[in-house]
Amino acid sequence: MATLTTARRIVVKIGSALLVDRETGDLRADWLHSLAADVTWLKGNGTDVILVSSGSIALGRGVLGLPMTALSLEQSQAAAAVGQIRLARAYEEALTPHDIKTAQVLVTLEDSENRRRYLNSRATLETLLSLGVVPIVNENDTVATDEIRYGDNDRLAAQIAVTVGADQLILLSDVDGFYTGNPSDDPDATRYDVIHHVTPEIEAMAGDAGSGLSKGGMKTKLMAAKMATAAGCDMAITEGSPLNPLKTLENGANCTWFTATLDPQAARKRWIAAMKPRGEIIVDAGAAGALGNGKSLLPAGVTEVTGDFGRGDPVAIMDTNARKLGQGLSRYTAQEADAIKGRRSSDIEPTLGYPGRAALIHRDDMAL
Repeated sequence: MATLTTARRIVVKIGSALLVDRETGDLRADWLHSLAADVTWLKGNGTDVILVSSGSIALGRGVLGLPMTALSLEQSQAAAAVGQIRLARAYEEALTPHDIKTAQVLVTLEDSENRRRYLNSRATLETLLSLGVVPIVNENDTVATDEIRYGDNDRLAAQIAVTVGADQLILLSDVDGFYTGNPSDDPDATRYDVIHHVTPEIEAMAGDAGSGLSKGGMKTKLMAAKMATAAGCDMAITEGSPLNPLKTLENGANCTWFTATLDPQAARKRWIAAMKPRGEIIVDAGAAGALGNGKSLLPAGVTEVTGDFGRGDPVAIMDTNARKLGQGLSRYTAQEADAIKGRRSSDIEPTLGYPGRAALIHRDDMAL
């Protein structure tokens, strides 16, 4: 198992019970500052870090004096609206002394199910990471309804890990791994160190949510593991309550690792290759050669566009002899691609009337 310091990109999920004292509703500031020190340590090793943080509703509940019992949808949304401000400010205040910039990214399930919004989310996160920013991601509970909710941040964290091609997903939890049974009820329950495949037998061992502040349970963590590992991302479940939880994990803390069989980029390209293309983009010999050398597809190398596809849809990439070179996700609609074919990137804005991306298909969104 690779260590955290060798990962190129890590997503860390933080549960409400770790951030918010369940008795007082106050932020656990000492713990958060120790996490900030861990993030600084990882970034110092050249690792991109994204934090998927629960806690907005729990913080807002305390500020508004709402009961610890189940809240109505409207109460949850109101608590989230109050708590999101405090949560973002807390992360900013914890990381600023380390000269690390933060950004708040609020998402819903629709942002991953709608391909255009998925690509926008991915582009935003990639840009933030390239600028050295630590994105703080949470579900947009102020607007989300049951129909457009993830419902738990375990699966949201897995989706973010898939979106950004993370190497590792770390679930900081109130348990130190995955057990054969509930260790609170079963004295014979044993913890798995490594799980290579989530089998039906493993799934049958999962219980339900335990903490009063969190929505997740082992079932959601297994769903997250299946999603992450299928995309080439290793996942760990570990006890998050100690100070400096990531360094504690690196130094050998109890945990369960779920292993991926592919690296993230290979998994993503396999996924793209398996899609049914919605159109074709024919490229000249110069572009075909550039693609073979690992370059993105620029409009200048395109000679013809066929089909009716939208932004983010899969398209076949063909040479002028009708030989398929591969396929990828288009950053433009068919109409836009046809308008800018053969043109330089600097001509995109004058042609379309608005700024566009330089590549028609980025190399990360292409399987050859």
